[in-house]
Amino acid sequence: MLRERVVEACREGIVVPEGLIAHGRGECFDYLVGEETQFFAEEAERAAAAVLLLARRPVISVNGNTAALAAREVVELAMATNALIEVNLFYRTEERARKIAELLRRNGAREVLGVDDATAVIPGLEHARGRVSPRGIYVADVVLVALEDGDRTEALRRMGKTVIAIDLNPLSHTARAASITIVDNVVRALPRITKYVEEMRTWDEERLEKLLKEYDNEKVLAEALRFISKRLLELAEEGVTISLG
Repeated sequence: MLRERVVEACREGIVVPEGLIAHGRGECFDYLVGEETQFFAEEAERAAAAVLLLARRPVISVNGNTAALAAREVVELAMATNALIEVNLFYRTEERARKIAELLRRNGAREVLGVDDATAVIPGLEHARGRVSPRGIYVADVVLVALEDGDRTEALRRMGKTVIAIDLNPLSHTARAASITIVDNVVRALPRITKYVEEMRTWDEERLEKLLKEYDNEKVLAEALRFISKRLLELAEEGVTISLG
């Protein structure tokens, strides 16, 4: 169903062909984590919720794949955290940016940045993906990115921003460059972050900051790799063929 959603969005001009390749890569890693949210992802999702609750100017960055797969979930998280939503695209055309913004609005977004106001430039990124809203990503203290490219994640970190990445590949450039990496499918991760935001809303700053102080992204990525390795070995021992009898 998710694959068909992305394919249909490609036909509509929301997702580019390269996005289909990225989705397939994500499917592979989703198989490796058992197509379920694992403990290391939950740890990162809780940290993401804490960061978003502490943020002064949080922004959720949306590309074509994220919009196709989880437009409503993006809007729900934005509403829960008072975050702004901004379209940012590697393969940018104004028509595609408008279509993504329209999809987000159909799912309840009140305002979508990054369409007509992408006039600021992330230092070091002269490509179209470096164009951002001066009211959004450019001045944000926290940026949540999903299905992202690593160069932009690095550039945002160099600007002093906390970057939350949702990326099923724990070895990707993005996963290794982000402040908090959620190794989970975006359709599972976004609702879970929203759930944790609601659960932690009554926490005081000290408690939220304590959770973040104890969070270790390097450890989370290592746990993801160990889990995948252990699971593959267990599958090899158990056998992987399908019985037809």
